[in-house]
Amino acid sequence: MNKHELVEKVTSLSKACSKAEVNRVIDAFIKVVSDTLKKGGQVAIAGFGTFKTKKRAARTGVNPKTGEKINIPARVVPKFTPGKSLKDAVK
Repeated sequence: MNKHELVEKVTSLSKACSKAEVNRVIDAFIKVVSDTLKKGGQVAIAGFGTFKTKKRAARTGVNPKTGEKINIPARVVPKFTPGKSLKDAVK
């Protein structure tokens, strides 16, 4: 499901909001989560899951084309951990 399909589905389920309103809400949600993660925080939604960041250590990789070893620097990446309700719903 892409963003357009998500907006369509949420609009049809909400019956009270227009597509434009749902689109603005989804954009705002994404911005809030992104800004919070940038600041090192986390966003926990009960029953759904937790968005947080994780530090990846520096490591040595291999260029598959040339076989040359390359250094991959350490970085921070976003991570989502699903909640129990979401895990149970997917089973």
